[in-house]
Amino acid sequence: MQDVLSMLHALRRPPLLMRAARIGADDYRRATHLPRLLGYGHLPRHSAALLRLMELEANLNSQRLASDTGYSLVRHVDILIAMLGEARVLKASQTV
Repeated sequence: MQDVLSMLHALRRPPLLMRAARIGADDYRRATHLPRLLGYGHLPRHSAALLRLMELEANLNSQRLASDTGYSLVRHVDILIAMLGEARVLKASQTV
């Protein structure tokens, strides 16, 4: 089974969507953004949060591809921002 960062690296999304997420990831603050996306309460560890975010993003991507009327581009970008932010922190903690 692939590790979390490999799974994230294997994702293929439209370049404009990823560019917006990369720009937003510079301002990502875990304590502020993650509770809004995953629900309030105890914040999960970085890898667990990243897995949950990837599940949410996969659902949003399915909606995007199906042209679902409930699809929210803003939420999709928010989730991608959080995914990139969590991945950066996880990658930094693995190199230490």
